[in-house]
Amino acid sequence: MKKTIYTVLCFLICWTTACKKLDVPPINIIQDKDVLSNAGGVQAYMARLYAQLPIEDFRYSPERGLNFFWIISPFPAVTGEALSRDQRGAMQENVNESPWADCYRLVRDVNYFLENIDQYSSNFSEAQVNSWKGEARFIRGATYFALVKRYGGVPLVDKVLQYPTSDLAGLNMPRASEEATYDFIAADLDYAYQNMSETNQAGRANKYAAAGFKSRVMLFAGSIAKYNNITLIDGGARICGIPSSKAVTYFKAAYDAAKLLDGKYSLYKKTWAAGDKEAQYQNFVNLFFDASSPEYVFVKQYHYPESVHGYDAYNVPRQLMGANGYSAEVNPTLDYVELFDGLPKNSDGTLKTTTAGKYDLYTNTMDLFANAEPRLRATVILPGDQFKGQSIEIRRGIYTGSSAGGISPLLPAGSTANYPTTNIVQSSNANQTPYKLSDGTTMNPAGLSGIFTGDGTCAISGFSIRKWLVPDKPTSEVLENRSDQTWIEMRYAEVLLNYAEAAWELNSLGQSGTYLSDAMNAINQIRERAGATPLTGAGDLLTVDTIRKERRKELGFENKIWWDMRRWRTADKEQNATLYRVLMPFYSANDKKYFFDARTDERNVRYTFDVRWYYEQIPNGEIQKSQKLVQNPGY
Repeated sequence: MKKTIYTVLCFLICWTTACKKLDVPPINIIQDKDVLSNAGGVQAYMARLYAQLPIEDFRYSPERGLNFFWIISPFPAVTGEALSRDQRGAMQENVNESPWADCYRLVRDVNYFLENIDQYSSNFSEAQVNSWKGEARFIRGATYFALVKRYGGVPLVDKVLQYPTSDLAGLNMPRASEEATYDFIAADLDYAYQNMSETNQAGRANKYAAAGFKSRVMLFAGSIAKYNNITLIDGGARICGIPSSKAVTYFKAAYDAAKLLDGKYSLYKKTWAAGDKEAQYQNFVNLFFDASSPEYVFVKQYHYPESVHGYDAYNVPRQLMGANGYSAEVNPTLDYVELFDGLPKNSDGTLKTTTAGKYDLYTNTMDLFANAEPRLRATVILPGDQFKGQSIEIRRGIYTGSSAGGISPLLPAGSTANYPTTNIVQSSNANQTPYKLSDGTTMNPAGLSGIFTGDGTCAISGFSIRKWLVPDKPTSEVLENRSDQTWIEMRYAEVLLNYAEAAWELNSLGQSGTYLSDAMNAINQIRERAGATPLTGAGDLLTVDTIRKERRKELGFENKIWWDMRRWRTADKEQNATLYRVLMPFYSANDKKYFFDARTDERNVRYTFDVRWYYEQIPNGEIQKSQKLVQNPGY
């Protein structure tokens, strides 16, 4: 059976390529009956549909679009989560890499399946056919969500459009309202939930994945209804914007959908132990690599050599770099690190690195982070932490000046200047000259993975990424297109966060019920697993900012926060000529201790977001194809 499936799949790959070029299936190669009349053929067809799903995974970046094999402009660098050597300051997708056309090709393939599978239904059980239809509707709904979250209302195509045809008017479709588009997606996901089975093979959706996606989609719609101020009317349809009166409807739909997964999935806690920070840290690391995790709702699988990505090659610390010569492309910002509990903080919530105007000194760099919630270490490689059996050396330089009476800040607060060369030994690249200390030992000024002022392949923020990196991958395999860890598109933690946010929003909109306590309970489940102190109903006021902060911490570097910022309509406020902050570790040669300088990114890269980008530009080529297709405001 496996051989049959793979043979049919090879045919289908050829078929897909031909369809994309000619939009006509080459029936001399393979016909419907060869595919849709047997389970192996349907499985292969489904595999092709899933492979085209518009998911922002390891092979996505705003500049290069979806499923690009060479990604060194990472997604988290446009959210404030991280800095990157190659990331530009503008926070938008490249219109030339728009997923518009690919999404509609996938919609056509789904519609084709839905219109033709019934002809062969006598070969299968009714439940099997209904489940396949549910899967197809799930894929169509997820595809339309990729469109609506970018463009607002879009043309809704629920049948195969024939071309060439005499009915050209039937191809000239206007955009539906944004509200109607979300309702269309909800109907697809409802159908999927009602018809799909409870289980499915890894990489394919089941009914609860449909419910989980609905919680995500409806939360997005509710946020647009509540927070969006951009409106575009065409032919009486509100194609950008949703009436604020619909916020309750959508938040309630998100809340109800998330609740359907209760008892079906759970947070990963296989090696978790109460009060044991090391066990909690390791548990969060393991979460992303355990195929048997009860937390995985929907995943995209990779497998070397037929389907691969390059995440490890682009993101390992410099000292573990493979032969390709890339490393540390995702460098978490200090702004992101400061979100976590357990760090010494100033009254304004920023990291405390000085006392009475003098730097605090530490014997080891990790001492600063000793009380941080374990989730931080499992997400970010901190200076001096262990990874692959090595201490990751991240330094900005060696301070050789006097420390009598303490060490004063090296630069004025808020300065964007470079560090002075007096009393500081620095390195412009990895070929650094070791500095001889007073005891005769030597030390590399920037460490093996540190901040090289002339070399972008380093920890430019003072941190490296930890999440997603395979902990035991040999350096010889840390190469481009050699990684194959699974992408977790949806996990139960997100569903809990969707549930908490929707519940809070319903309470804020005056809806009666247990919504506030429901939100608190969901957030505390997340916090407990993370090793953070649970919130209490009496002493901790649960606000929308509390929930959003928890979401940023839990889902950081999973390509979710950018879309959150857009639906919350906060991106233009957060990205307003914004300079992100970094943390520079220095070694004081006289004290034989470390100190940290918190400052803005010394590259002076400023990030911005134009409000018109909340609705992206529809490619002009698509606009020119149809007189009824209206462009979004500002383009």
